[in-house]
Amino acid sequence: MRARRPFVAGNWKMNTTLKSATELAAGLAKLLPQDIPGVEVAVCPPAPYLIPVAAAIAGSGVKLGAQNCHSSKDAGAFTGEVALNMLQDVGCEYVILGHSERRSLFGETDAVVNAKVLAALGKGIKVILCVGEQLSERQANQTNAVLETQMAGSLANVAGDQLGNLVLAYEPVWAIGTGLTASPEQAESAHVFLRQWVANRYNPQIAETLRILYGGSVKGDNAKLLLGQPNIDGALVGGASLKVDQFWPIVAAGIEVGNG
Repeated sequence: MRARRPFVAGNWKMNTTLKSATELAAGLAKLLPQDIPGVEVAVCPPAPYLIPVAAAIAGSGVKLGAQNCHSSKDAGAFTGEVALNMLQDVGCEYVILGHSERRSLFGETDAVVNAKVLAALGKGIKVILCVGEQLSERQANQTNAVLETQMAGSLANVAGDQLGNLVLAYEPVWAIGTGLTASPEQAESAHVFLRQWVANRYNPQIAETLRILYGGSVKGDNAKLLLGQPNIDGALVGGASLKVDQFWPIVAAGIEVGNG
């Protein structure tokens, strides 16, 4: 049994309908009818479908996550936003924060991400924190510098004992939705850097238990090789999470690695 339990999470982004979302969730729940030691699985549907998806996966081994939240811990006058207590109320265990699309398309800075991270952890919702570099930054050999900046900013004032409720996701922006995938060696190198960063900022024990996922065009045919790397503890999956027959092979790779 692998020391860090692999985690495979599906980020559905702004996709699915009520019908397809519930069918997708029900299909996954049928394949994973109960929680198993080898892997942890979560799906993160669009906000309007959180409630029906929660019903479709109820009692199964599939957990529910959200794609975003507001940094306020409680409800309030924030038109168009979703509060953390609302996410809890409908059964969300996880929330994705700091995704590159939120950073680049909606102007979320490290400070904005940090406020959400602190609020979510303070509320008891687990965080999937995304970090990663642009293609130009990798080409300029700035990957580690970018990760350093994002980590320091996004985790400001986060205590070591809170990291037990946080999962990192390394997502090279140039490999998200492009069909390009970081080589296992490139991905492992970034994961090693992130784990060492946590060891230096916090301590080696926390770093050793922290799960770090890879995200960026993960598919069934490359999942086992990626997840088999020593410091890659699972995957945050985009497009391939929208169909059961594409997502399940990635989960199966996690199970195989986790039980290996």
